Amino acid sequence: MISSHAEKPALLIIDMVKDNFDEARNIPITGLARELIEPINRLSRVFREAGWPVVFATDAFKKDDFLFQGKLKPHSLEDTEGAQVIDALEREKEDLWLPKPRFSAFFSTDLDVWLKKREVTLCAVAGITTNFCVLTTAMDAVCSDFKAVILEDCATASSREIHERTLELYRRNVLYPLLRILTSQQLLNELK
Repeated sequence: MISSHAEKPALLIIDMVKDNFDEARNIPITGLARELIEPINRLSRVFREAGWPVVFATDAFKKDDFLFQGKLKPHSLEDTEGAQVIDALEREKEDLWLPKPRFSAFFSTDLDVWLKKREVTLCAVAGITTNFCVLTTAMDAVCSDFKAVILEDCATASSREIHERTLELYRRNVLYPLLRILTSQQLLNELK
């Protein structure tokens, strides 16, 4: 149970970028990711009203990135329109936009320093994909001494099955209660 007196959360919204919503790319996650827009917008409003930080962490790969030597196709290239946060998400000037070079929002960024300056103690992670960027961000949050919650109703993978199987792996884990799976409403109930 999170004590509302003890925790200061931040909402980390991962990889909700235009390339992942481009119908022409014909990728499996696009339709599932569209379902996240309203729940993320609703949650981000609550976070802002409470004075809690909202972070948009987005892939910003290099054109000749090492990651593209496997099956992963080039996308979300730094300084391109496709690497921009989708217009359907509500973004305010006080929100942090954090382009990131790898899956985790903590890898080769100063996110941990930024969060600690704001006395954040818990990272609530939303976005795509559950089994890669959301998971590695949550894990790195714990490795950076923050509690982490993967928001099951505000995240998705390329299929519902992969999303559910990934969450099931981490529902019961040795890091509990430092790493947990909750719905956005369960988190808010604990924080209020």
